[in-house]
Amino acid sequence: MSVRTPDPYPGWLSEEDLYEARRRLPMVYVEALPVRLDALGYVSEIGLLYMADAEGYLRRTLVSGRVMYRETVRAALMRHLEKDLGPLALPQLPPSVIPFTVAEYFPSPSETGLTDDRQHAVALAYLVPVAGECQPRGDALELSWLTPEEALSEEVQSEFIGGRGNLVRQALAHVGWGR
Repeated sequence: MSVRTPDPYPGWLSEEDLYEARRRLPMVYVEALPVRLDALGYVSEIGLLYMADAEGYLRRTLVSGRVMYRETVRAALMRHLEKDLGPLALPQLPPSVIPFTVAEYFPSPSETGLTDDRQHAVALAYLVPVAGECQPRGDALELSWLTPEEALSEEVQSEFIGGRGNLVRQALAHVGWGR
């Protein structure tokens, strides 16, 4: 049973072509950590998605997806934020598309600590403030808003897919949280 959302742009690559491309080329992704900010602009909450993995277990993850051919990074970020959080999330894309980190996923364990058994992927990772109402869609079953302390707890960190908990730690360090 597949829990994947059907590709809304089926003309891009067929499932077979995508499989073959993933075997031969690094894929480019964007990842976004939705956040709520307090009145001073500090991160007060982090939005984490719950999704079912291939075995049906609920796992935490971030907003994530491929950058399509001829699509800008900014457009890919907005498309995936809307796809996963709903059209009323009101994400505030950063004025600069410089990510807080570049994440490298490999099909087997590596020095990066990030894995994706389907492919070698390079992901540009962003913190994105969200001001509206989020209604998870597609593969996302639920969106949980957690404080930074809760998101960094051992229990929550153990629920992430493919080492993405490391990205949450990097994102919070990037904005000076925990000093």
